[in-house]
Amino acid sequence: MSIPRTYHDTPERPPLPPVAYVPLDDRQPNASAIPAVSFFSGAGGMDLGFHYAGFDNRAAVEHNPVFCATLRRNNPNQLVLGAPTHSGDVRNFDEISRALTQELGLASPFEGVFHGGPPCQSFSMAANQRFAKGDDNFKRVGFAHSEYGNLLHDYLNLVTAFRPRVFVIENVPGLKQMDGGLQLAEALAPLAALGYAIAPPTVLNAADYGVPQFRQRLFVVGVRDAPEFVFPAAQRPRIPCYAALARPLAGVPNHETRVHKPESVERYARLHYGQRDQLGRVDRLDPLRPSKTVIAGGLKGGGRSHLHPFEPRTLSARESARLQTFPDSYVFTGPSARQFTQIGNAVPPLLAFAVATAIREQIFEGQAKKASQPARQMALELQEEAAAYLTA
Repeated sequence: MSIPRTYHDTPERPPLPPVAYVPLDDRQPNASAIPAVSFFSGAGGMDLGFHYAGFDNRAAVEHNPVFCATLRRNNPNQLVLGAPTHSGDVRNFDEISRALTQELGLASPFEGVFHGGPPCQSFSMAANQRFAKGDDNFKRVGFAHSEYGNLLHDYLNLVTAFRPRVFVIENVPGLKQMDGGLQLAEALAPLAALGYAIAPPTVLNAADYGVPQFRQRLFVVGVRDAPEFVFPAAQRPRIPCYAALARPLAGVPNHETRVHKPESVERYARLHYGQRDQLGRVDRLDPLRPSKTVIAGGLKGGGRSHLHPFEPRTLSARESARLQTFPDSYVFTGPSARQFTQIGNAVPPLLAFAVATAIREQIFEGQAKKASQPARQMALELQEEAAAYLTA
């Protein structure tokens, strides 16, 4: 039996209507140049979104050497506080604060933005599903995790020290779900007591902000001595994944495709759109819907990409990066497995762009928006938590 290498002529292929998708490749950054510093910067997804929204990313604090190499490769003029020149570890408060003060010239209060997403493995449902029952990471232990559990507090210590105009926390929804948000509220209470108006922790789906991928992320935004931040409204229509994957690939970096065994190709070729190959545990993407979540695997391996909607193969790192909305000019360093790790760990730049644009407009340009009643109620609860903290 002859197995087709592509699906372009199969009867089930749906029509592909034009969509109004504008990737970062076709955008120009806003010229506002509001100062910002990123923490747990990873491959730079948040930095990229903030850059296009009008922020000047003065420094990136990152512990992983491969991620640091990618940051320096794409941002040669940015200060990277990470290997090999710095530890990049926010637990080293004295080192990081000294570098920000002496090398970057930061002072308190900092009239810019701190943004960061502490490693989320100890809160992540996806990470929980990847490990065997006997593994230490099988159960989400949250703040009790010996390596990752206190990194949020370490980041907030730096926020307390430098008092940025705005701070942003990005993480998995599990950060709020672990105990009904109690420990998160306790962590934020000292900042509320310092005068930060903290918007209720809010889960955003990247597919609602121009990203051709379903991906839920939790955001917390605190604003010093100013009205409470209001998250941007969801956008419609959602962008189908083919809009990102159909763009030409000739000459783009990080586009090495995997050579599969013939039996794997045969299995893949029989799958319908959206169907999973149970043996390989990979999903064929539906071209008319946003992609399923791009995953990272672990730092020691285990990552896998989805199946291309029209070809019986897994996606390349570049195609996965497109689903995350990285521009084709953005280069990921390291071997292929580490490229997938960086891409899957990243915040989609277009999602970060939406949040950062709202921060610029509301906080730095004075275009205040009114919070909904449920949001106000949650903010009031945070204020009450802060009051309890002060009187404890």
